[in-house]
Amino acid sequence: PQFHLHDAQARGRGPMIHGAMQPYPLTLDKFLDRAARWSPAAQVVTIDAGGGVRRSGYAELRSRAGRASAVLSSLGVEPGDHVATLAWNTQAHLEVWYAIIGMGAVCHTLNLRLTAVQLTSMIDQSGARVLIAGADQLDLALRIVRAAARAITVVTIDDPDEARALDPMIEAANAPLPWGGFDENSPCGLCFTSGTTGAPKGVTYTHRSNFLHTLSAMGVDSLAISGADTVLMAVPMFHANAWGLPFVAPAAGANLVLPGRKVDGASLCHLIREHGVTVAAGVPTVWLGLLEHLDREGGDLPGLKRIILGGAPTPPTMMARLQDDFGIAVQNTWGMTELSPVGTVASLQLGARRAARSGRPSVGVDLMLGDAEGRPLPDQHGPEGHLHVRGAAVIDRYFDHPSSATTADGWFATGDLACIDDDGELRITGRAKELIKSGGEWINPAQIEAILNALPQVAMSAVVARADPKWGERPILIVELRDEATEDALLLAALRSKVASWWLTDEIIRLGSMPVAGTGKIDKKRLREIYGAATADA
Repeated sequence: PQFHLHDAQARGRGPMIHGAMQPYPLTLDKFLDRAARWSPAAQVVTIDAGGGVRRSGYAELRSRAGRASAVLSSLGVEPGDHVATLAWNTQAHLEVWYAIIGMGAVCHTLNLRLTAVQLTSMIDQSGARVLIAGADQLDLALRIVRAAARAITVVTIDDPDEARALDPMIEAANAPLPWGGFDENSPCGLCFTSGTTGAPKGVTYTHRSNFLHTLSAMGVDSLAISGADTVLMAVPMFHANAWGLPFVAPAAGANLVLPGRKVDGASLCHLIREHGVTVAAGVPTVWLGLLEHLDREGGDLPGLKRIILGGAPTPPTMMARLQDDFGIAVQNTWGMTELSPVGTVASLQLGARRAARSGRPSVGVDLMLGDAEGRPLPDQHGPEGHLHVRGAAVIDRYFDHPSSATTADGWFATGDLACIDDDGELRITGRAKELIKSGGEWINPAQIEAILNALPQVAMSAVVARADPKWGERPILIVELRDEATEDALLLAALRSKVASWWLTDEIIRLGSMPVAGTGKIDKKRLREIYGAATADA
């Protein structure tokens, strides 16, 4: 006979008491605590400005971070306050991250590739009163604080002899500051968008959102980092949570290699070989530099099993070289600062082999393709649509903005155009704001760029709009070539068989070096300002 939960009460056995689970706030300090306790052999390796190597375990890093929290408290930092950082990927920067986050303050990462004017505007918005800067960024830090709206204390890292250095203050601290004890929905991080397509906007992360993002990213069909890995984090810590790796690596107990400011091809090659790197992560331009170094110097990359790529489309020729010539699996990803940032990852289990695909959504992320008004397309597989997303680590409202960034039913419009194939894999087909309207018809720059980037003669390409009195807008092609002898006719011939004749560019501009934004993407905003016709909302 069927038994009902209320039967015991009905039979006079007293009131029913439901079971319960322990309250366990999802706060990020737990990841470093776990690494310190359960991964004693794992190491964090930092390369300093002079090429020296610093090694430490997670237990030492945890101890120093706890004492750094005590130092920040002595400087007046309280839970909920913003503390800004301006530094490269080093152990000291990682210690500061956890010191800020563990005490319940908010880590505001500043992109050191931006101007002092831009960074001052961001720090004025956040209200940070402490700025922690790498010693080599001190000049920039002082320019920021001199122009800031309020008094800001500057503390330096990565140079113990600097007068403002944090290191001796940590050594002098009597005891670590206790961590935790705050709500899991408390803010923990602030990162501004890159501003390559619009004005930078602040994105606030919470402990809960980053905790859930970390668990999702650790999945076997996602970043799949394990305690057996040595991870080279070439993606900057100021770029969208460094793709979550500062949390994923300690949570998994993985070794972590932090390259400092040296991410040129020769330096990366040395780090991969010297420290047994198994997984590396960064934008495509970083790995193009690595391949160019190997072309000049020869050799291979023993032990490197895979590279995680994001931030920009992967050139098919680069993907083929890494996989076919060096046996390195390539995982494409798609994400945004607003997504904490991982949205989709190409699964190694299913074969991360297609350069144009960005994989399936991570657990906790939902995708929707809509029309120009945001209405869901009847068929979500096949047609191109405007990509929307929602999930546990997806933005609801931008920092200091009164209104929601989502639709009434909770979807965030990414600004991307995309398709989802029958296997459920996402393919980004362009940016809605970058579409060029010529003679009343649309031209998709991303489609032209994908064709040209597949040519071995092309290093990078970009298509932007230029105002035209007859057609409204016309496309301008800007290229950085590997072979300067390449003729324009070859580039146009590659396009003629694959796009409509009126999509063909009226002008080809050759650059010795393509301008790149602080996140490693091609700076199309800058290209439009110089060569095209930037729109009012660009």
